[in-house]
Amino acid sequence: MAGPTNPAAPKGGFNKLFVMVPVMLAARKLDAEDPTTIQYLRIAYGSMQTICVLVVLYTFMKASSLKGEDSTVFVPAPPTPFADPSTKKKYTQAQYRAHVLSTARSLLGSTLFGICMTVGLHIYKGMSMGLAIQTIMGPFNLFENSLVKALFMGNGFSPADRIFDEKKFEELADDDEVVDDNGNVIQRQELLAIAGVAKKQSATDAFEELMLDTWDAANEADLKKFVKAVTEKNCNYRTKESGWTPLMILSGLASSDGAVDAIKSVIKIGGNPSITDGEGWNSLHWAAFHGSLSAAKALYEIDATLSDVVDKEGKLPLEIAKQEDNKDVAKYLEEAIASTAAATKTDDDDEGVRKRK
Repeated sequence: MAGPTNPAAPKGGFNKLFVMVPVMLAARKLDAEDPTTIQYLRIAYGSMQTICVLVVLYTFMKASSLKGEDSTVFVPAPPTPFADPSTKKKYTQAQYRAHVLSTARSLLGSTLFGICMTVGLHIYKGMSMGLAIQTIMGPFNLFENSLVKALFMGNGFSPADRIFDEKKFEELADDDEVVDDNGNVIQRQELLAIAGVAKKQSATDAFEELMLDTWDAANEADLKKFVKAVTEKNCNYRTKESGWTPLMILSGLASSDGAVDAIKSVIKIGGNPSITDGEGWNSLHWAAFHGSLSAAKALYEIDATLSDVVDKEGKLPLEIAKQEDNKDVAKYLEEAIASTAAATKTDDDDEGVRKRK
């Protein structure tokens, strides 16, 4: 009789036959003609399956909200009965988050399908044995699922726990075979190229996702975590869509605690505040637009020439600040630019006097 299937059996599972056989034998002895017995069976089955469905829905929601690095893993194929023990172990390549979601979706579908079939056979064919069997076996089948076991009896869907008994590329043995969706073996050289590209893309995409998440979090962003992820290699990384850099993100969030220190830290390891985004804005434009006075001060003190750059509409950072009615930033930039100009003029006059002497 159909019930919640097991699309991802956990390690260390037990043999369900020790439970299923006695349950089937006991179910055959039930009086299927007794209305009271049938009523109790329906209540027991309905109660147990309600709990199972709630557990499955919760597991599916947790899988759908899974975040973090989407690493490439190699998942072993489900064991087949009477398989030749000398056969090479086969693996399929998958993205971890996608595989978790796919497994959760399969669990949800099989659970609902099993309930529909059991209830349908009972209503239209009068079969009651299925109710009795699934009342007992439903929870066993459910908690044999890797996701459910990891969620309720483990540490959640952590890749470190290897809940699917999966491997990373470097952990594959020489006699392990990786197959595609059609069962064709992928050659080692081809696999090496695929895994290398996937790893590179994953690292890049993860950093861009962190940048965008930091920006979306606004003043609640964890800037310490963000700055820790910025390195000499990615300090001038530009997002694919708009060309944003880490310094631009920080310049727009300067009202957050520690933002100015973060800006200085990124510049210290090679961050370039003069890089422009898709609108032609440098980091000072960002500070001016978002009214980040502390960022504007820090950036201007580091590189005053940032104030001379015009965007694609021909606007200076000062003009952007005035346009957005960010009076504090506009006032600071006006005074700082005037002060710099006056100092430059004084230096030029002194140099001219010295030349004449």
